[in-house]
Amino acid sequence: MTKTSDFDDKVNYSGDFKGNYSSTGYSRLAKSLIDIVKEQQAKLGYRKEIVRLYYPLSTLSHFFECAGTDNKIATGVISEQQMLEILAPDNLPKQLTDTIGEIKVTARNERFCIEIPPEGSEYVHENTADNEFISGLIELVGTHGCTMEQITELFYKYSDDIEKKDMQNGEFDCYIRFLNNPDDIYYYCFHDEGCHIIYHRFLPQDYADFGF
Repeated sequence: MTKTSDFDDKVNYSGDFKGNYSSTGYSRLAKSLIDIVKEQQAKLGYRKEIVRLYYPLSTLSHFFECAGTDNKIATGVISEQQMLEILAPDNLPKQLTDTIGEIKVTARNERFCIEIPPEGSEYVHENTADNEFISGLIELVGTHGCTMEQITELFYKYSDDIEKKDMQNGEFDCYIRFLNNPDDIYYYCFHDEGCHIIYHRFLPQDYADFGF
């Protein structure tokens, strides 16, 4: 791999998505991309097509706060241009491009569009296990008359170690999350709109940033 910036010396590219590589910012990004594509495929079905996902700069910055205290990237103060450099084609590790393909990244006003090629959609469909929980949650919230009690029971079906708390912010009614599950660290935030329940899930750092 050709180095084009100083952060290459600070990031460990060893391992794979299930090993040491999961500690790097690129692997955090890859896991997020795959999780979202899997969620979309559970909702809409699979098609071998381009997928465009959107991230604020703050979320991408969180992914790369793993390089060590001696690295300026670890401070969390990353400009839009610096992030574009981090995600430039020459800087993407082979482990990422060999799986979800040659992603394309553009940005405007600190909002990033990450374009995953059709091969990436195909990889997620054919090479990652179905997320039974997400599929069950999507099916449940799409059912007329779904209740929060039913949603809570679904979480307990997959783990006895969960946390559920009320939210008084006018946007969501409560969140539920799995505890001690490194494969699913999201905050699932729910709102009962009367006729149905909607949800959004947030990474812990994003949840903290929003100040819910």
